[in-house]
Amino acid sequence: MTVDRDQVLRTAAALLTRKATATMDEVARAAGIGRATLHRHFAGREALVRALEELGIRELEGALDKARLDEGDASDALRRMVAEVEPVAGLLAFLVTENQLFEGEQMNAGWARIDARVSVLFKRGQERGEFRIDLTPAWLTEALYGLIGAGAWAVQDGRVAAKDFQYMIAELLLGGVRRSVEK
Repeated sequence: MTVDRDQVLRTAAALLTRKATATMDEVARAAGIGRATLHRHFAGREALVRALEELGIRELEGALDKARLDEGDASDALRRMVAEVEPVAGLLAFLVTENQLFEGEQMNAGWARIDARVSVLFKRGQERGEFRIDLTPAWLTEALYGLIGAGAWAVQDGRVAAKDFQYMIAELLLGGVRRSVEK
């Protein structure tokens, strides 16, 4: 039997975004394969998480490409970005809780690329007077990730309707980053 590695990763991502503590046995069962087969593709949980990181980075970079971050108003670009990131929000929420991905010298350069692209959007919004300037682009980037993760978990738990995901995240963040015009 040929195993579709990408499908196994997507199944693992779906499971781990619902249950971050799932064991390798549970991942194998969810993927419809044996534990030994899973271990032939991923030597252990760390290898699986690293492969999920690669998938997440690819998908996030694709979402940023689709969002056309350099076009139009920064606020509109932010809304497009949230819409494009929504399908991978759960995976992002899982990955940002995996500390080993962000420690030491083995940190994937993809995270820095993503951070830089998002930070440029916030900087552009600040330079054009759309966003407040007292919060750094780096902080706004982290706040966005936090809101996306929180939104994904709230939808998954049924506390928030999926149809409200994009609106809640974009409007809460924009309401906090908008530059107030003093009269």
